[in-house]
Amino acid sequence: MTLFSIVKKNIMGNFKNYFLYFITMIISIVMYYTFVSLQNSSEIQEILEYSSAMKSTFLLSSIILILFVGIFILYSNSFFTRKRKKEVGLYAIVGVPKKTIGKMLFYENLIMGAIALIISIFLGTLLSKLFSMILIKLIGVPVTIGLDISTTAVLSTIAVFAVIILFTSIQGYRLIYKFKLIELFRADNKGEHSPKASVIVAFLAIIILLGSYFLADQVMPRGNSNILRHTLLIISGIIIGTYLFFHSSIAFILMLVKRNKSFYYRGTNMIGISQLLYRIKGNTRTFTMIALLSAVTISFFGAVFTQYNNFESSSLNFAPFSYTHLSKGTEFDEKVHQIISEDSKHPLIGQINIPVIEANVDFTAPGSYRVEPTKVISVSTYLSVSNILYKDLTLDVADGEAVAIRPTFTNHNPSDYKDKKITVRNPSGNQTISFTGMVEDRVLTWAYPDFFIIVSDQTFQKLSTEITPLVYKAYEVEDERNTKATTSKLMSLNDGETNVFGSDKDNTQIFSYYLVYQENLEKSALNMFVVGFLGLIFLAATGSIIYFKQLTEATESKAGYDILRKIGVTRQEILFCVAKQNLFIFILPLILGIVNSVILLSFLSKFLSELIGLDIGGMLVISSSVFITIYLGYYFLTVNTYNQIVNDFI
Repeated sequence: MTLFSIVKKNIMGNFKNYFLYFITMIISIVMYYTFVSLQNSSEIQEILEYSSAMKSTFLLSSIILILFVGIFILYSNSFFTRKRKKEVGLYAIVGVPKKTIGKMLFYENLIMGAIALIISIFLGTLLSKLFSMILIKLIGVPVTIGLDISTTAVLSTIAVFAVIILFTSIQGYRLIYKFKLIELFRADNKGEHSPKASVIVAFLAIIILLGSYFLADQVMPRGNSNILRHTLLIISGIIIGTYLFFHSSIAFILMLVKRNKSFYYRGTNMIGISQLLYRIKGNTRTFTMIALLSAVTISFFGAVFTQYNNFESSSLNFAPFSYTHLSKGTEFDEKVHQIISEDSKHPLIGQINIPVIEANVDFTAPGSYRVEPTKVISVSTYLSVSNILYKDLTLDVADGEAVAIRPTFTNHNPSDYKDKKITVRNPSGNQTISFTGMVEDRVLTWAYPDFFIIVSDQTFQKLSTEITPLVYKAYEVEDERNTKATTSKLMSLNDGETNVFGSDKDNTQIFSYYLVYQENLEKSALNMFVVGFLGLIFLAATGSIIYFKQLTEATESKAGYDILRKIGVTRQEILFCVAKQNLFIFILPLILGIVNSVILLSFLSKFLSELIGLDIGGMLVISSSVFITIYLGYYFLTVNTYNQIVNDFI
């Protein structure tokens, strides 16, 4: 029998154990190939005309995927290596040279990896069009994508995964030289000691976690260094707290359960609890990694799903009118009006001049929001805007009073302005105005600081004698989401590039709702696509890690379950014990992961302005439900395979 025939036989014989690892690796390689293909696709680049960060987004995602998949493959390979130590020992004891055994393991892993790589590139080529269509569907652009093979993507995928596969193959080769013969035969018998439950460490873990949650709920401090310190404290606290929780708190809880004799000796509880205690030390790192990955995946998916689901309302916050520009004189204004009027497909709904006074003020806004220069408009102007955009709004503002317009992407509410006063600094003297409330409807294109107040017509008239108002011209048209042609004509009138999202943008430029809408759509769709697919990879990999680890433990525990059957424990009782034991293994990191994701998503919303003021709870429920559903599939698969091993069905 030749070396390659032995390798072939081993691959076929162990393929059932390798199958899930093999499938997960194929999915990972396909996803990497997809990201690189999309990154180099000229058709996608043309569609995402306003997303300048597309290439960098796919590049960063590819790097994250490489790191994660590399760690996952190494992690999974270590389980298979441990499982095969006895087999390697048998080869050694019958006289097969170490070098030959090493070559066998090397070629076996190399061939498996090469097969996965070839299948993945083939599938990736076929599925690249499907993934492109998914991205296009999210963007909502009616365009046909051809089936192209990206040479760059193929070469990049082969290079990256060839290195990873070669590294794991070398690891297999070193196995025979790393362990003594006796260690190879006793690999299944080398267990872990039951951990000592520390009450102090257990409570410390809970305190650290609760402290991190408390910090995440606080108002973000001002200053980049303070924000960085605040963020590092929260993230470090969650990581350390999660690790200590699984290291000591779970052991402490299991020890308390063990002391409850009536429960401990009931049925097969003693077997399950003893197994969990025996394995808890080795599971600590796995639990920690899965809980943290689950938290990151759920929170980021919830964030991008919320962003995508609300991008239209976010666009309206940025640009309430279809077109807005600062008046630059009769000739320029008439040219803009003519271009808009000539678009018969998008007739005018309304047109208005919006006089705005930019004033310096003395006022401390909620959350120390910057207020200078404060934009002052009259109540009649605000009502005219509302009649065009929001319809049938009434608002009474007396002389000497003011109503604030909630700044975009803040959580300000009417009570924040109750009984507060704002002082406008005029050249001839200051004027103090009392706030009576707050409204939310927007008036002009967003620019930071975005602080508007509405005053009475009399107060506005008085202020305008001191400070000359700027006059903005605003137009509202039908079907403003599809005004690409008219927007292009208007943009050609601008002196320079229009940055619709920049806080330091030039407000003398013409701004279009279409630009804001399209860029928001492309950005949110791209984020949804990338985070969604990365999340599925993370989920598949973490579920596979638990699966591999539990199968390894099942193999190592098989002798113990054989003894249980011989003393009268039925197969049904063993199945029930296996189900409870695995439920504990699966549910613990999932529960803590969901709790951490709630905190992370809440904290993340303070950085992502598009999420401020939105209901993120519903999206968190959806993303968690998807996560739980897929994890349940892994749970039932693990219980079934574990039971087959320990109950002698395979």
